Amino acid sequence: MSGESERPLRADARRNRDKILTAAVRVFAEEGLNAHLERIAKEAGVGTGTLYRNFPTRELLIEAAYRNELARLCEAAPDLLAALPPQEALRAWMGRFIDYASAKLGMAEALRAVVESGVNPYAQSREMLLSTLKLLLDAGVAAGVIRSDLGPDDLYAALAGVALSTGRPEQRKQAERLLDLTMDGLTTIRP
Repeated sequence: MSGESERPLRADARRNRDKILTAAVRVFAEEGLNAHLERIAKEAGVGTGTLYRNFPTRELLIEAAYRNELARLCEAAPDLLAALPPQEALRAWMGRFIDYASAKLGMAEALRAVVESGVNPYAQSREMLLSTLKLLLDAGVAAGVIRSDLGPDDLYAALAGVALSTGRPEQRKQAERLLDLTMDGLTTIRP
């Protein structure tokens, strides 16, 4: 693992790390496991030495890229709730979930290689997602705009189904329609 757990990164080092992770998600999603790390470094605007200092192995880079996307998704919920009404925040987050799931599907081959190396990049993923969905649903229930008889696991199953069936970029319009349909099912009935 990189030295990041030992001491905080400088601001410029944090920016470089974030750029590497963002580029890695995109490149692994496009090219799969055989993506060239030099291309990731170039797209991130850093040298290969910077990439390898942060991520000495391909598996560490893949795992970190996946976990970073998950963290970004989950950390977006409080900001969305602060900026939007609960129902709109939930719908906006659902769109971000499809982005996350699409990246994860694109990285499937690379993530399998990480699992085969003995690392579980998915540890705590479900719990993080369910906790985030609970936060969003609870805000909607408290505002009286989301049904109270559905739990985060119900919505997670629905979102996973939408993502699996329409997770490719060319299917995005259909995914958006299905998310709207899901929102219709979540909202309270108004007279």
